[in-house]
Amino acid sequence: MHGFRLGNNKKPGNAKTMLTEAKTYDELTRNFRWDIPARFNMAEACCDRHADGSGRLALIYVGENGDLTRTSFDEVAEMSRRFANVLKADGLQRGDRIAVFLSQSLELPIAHMAAFRSGLISIPLFALFGEDALEFRLANSQARAIVTDEGGWEKLAKIRDRLPDLKTVYVVGERAPAGTKSFWASVKSASSDFELVDTSADDPALIIYTSGTTGNPKGALHAHRVVLGHLPNVEMCHNFLPRPGDLMWTPADWAWIGGLVNALFAFWYHGIPLVGHRARKFEPQAAMQMMADLGVRNVFLPPTALKLMRQTGVKNPGVRLRSIFTGGESLGGELLGWVRETFGIDAHEVFGQTECNLVIGSNSNLFPIRPGSMGRATPGFDVRIVNDKGEEQPRGQRGIIGVRQPCPCTMIEYWRNPDATAKKFAGEFLLTGDLGVQDEDGYFWYVSREDDVITTAGYRVGPSEIEHTLMKHPSVAMAAVVGIPDPIRTESIKAWIVLRPGSVPDDKLAREIQEFVKVQLAAHEYPRFVQFAETLPMTATGKVLRRELRALG
Repeated sequence: MHGFRLGNNKKPGNAKTMLTEAKTYDELTRNFRWDIPARFNMAEACCDRHADGSGRLALIYVGENGDLTRTSFDEVAEMSRRFANVLKADGLQRGDRIAVFLSQSLELPIAHMAAFRSGLISIPLFALFGEDALEFRLANSQARAIVTDEGGWEKLAKIRDRLPDLKTVYVVGERAPAGTKSFWASVKSASSDFELVDTSADDPALIIYTSGTTGNPKGALHAHRVVLGHLPNVEMCHNFLPRPGDLMWTPADWAWIGGLVNALFAFWYHGIPLVGHRARKFEPQAAMQMMADLGVRNVFLPPTALKLMRQTGVKNPGVRLRSIFTGGESLGGELLGWVRETFGIDAHEVFGQTECNLVIGSNSNLFPIRPGSMGRATPGFDVRIVNDKGEEQPRGQRGIIGVRQPCPCTMIEYWRNPDATAKKFAGEFLLTGDLGVQDEDGYFWYVSREDDVITTAGYRVGPSEIEHTLMKHPSVAMAAVVGIPDPIRTESIKAWIVLRPGSVPDDKLAREIQEFVKVQLAAHEYPRFVQFAETLPMTATGKVLRRELRALG
């Protein structure tokens, strides 16, 4: 395997692809070399170099009423230059943080590209976050500005006075509420001339918060090179990009690394257009119809979406997919078979995490898929099973999935958290915290999480943040959160709760607590099951034994 080093000062993106297409996995890995230029900026690589005046399509946005809006790279580049001027006029300087609190939309990539071309650091925030989740991330990052919509402003307005660093709020919508600025009015009134800031591939660009099991979420600070680090896996698992007619869609939110970097940025790097759609919830029949109507060729469908499609038995002969990319949990033989029967192609599984993503993947044209396996190491990545000291373990032995460093898609650090950053590495390896096995043929098999992160409906959720919110409810004395098996979501969230004296443990209170978490934190993080208990199992030092709660179901 190969490490990487920054190249010369050539302009970014001279190489059309990161991979040289091959017939076999061995040939693909043998021929691989990282191409990381010394000077690199994601706005130029993923937008400007396709904005050549030709009107090349960047985004097809499907509105809630089904109306289509097509936007070119020329338009995205111009609008993001205008917004970069807005940010400059409002006092944001290189290195400052700007949050993007939006769901799939045209405004979302405009905001990110404006940040990148300005040398700012953007922070994607999930549109369903509640006040607690939002406040922590904005305070921890010391965000100076935020772009949101009217729904986001309703949450933000309640906590803004607790965020002294947040100076400017840009709102997308019909009107700008008092104390905010209209995003579109600001963009339209600004100049379209803006000189791209010269950035190194190693300069910071993005903070993506990831949930852990202890303490608060951690902000993974990524450099501009992160998009280049994703390309080998995206190209391999999408059966080599680009191809004429490629069109990408994912229901995954563009606030997570899977939707933002794996899909939006990686495909725009190749000049491939995306479909954007703000669905209230995933509807299998509507998803199939949209893919057929628009001629979608490439998808990232989380396993939960595939399970829901299978459950409802949807089929549509008009769907003509070229590649199916999936990850977050193992599909298993039955679901893999259903995908092949329904779409006529294989789903290619991937493995990674926010801190160092897409390190393992599959391509059935290069090597046979083994149901239950995540695949083999992505070209350019040296992935091993190691112990907690970073020492390699024999094939077939369980251990931590580790990724040898340096690596272009590895985060720079956890934002303002040097202790957590240090614990993430051992010897030459980044420790993913996930346990796995590598067989004699190089396939990786996922065993379990080393920690207690819950995988539910494709989201990785840390129990601590939910427990902290539960403890704010006036009836809750103690709380512990675990994941329990769920045939659709992989895991459902279950809360074990010890009540304060005088509270009545009934269904009404359980529903009230569930709704409290939905509003305070996020809809995908509320406990679907609430179990009242007299006590919680604990260690001698007072730590809750979550494994005992999981065993109880």
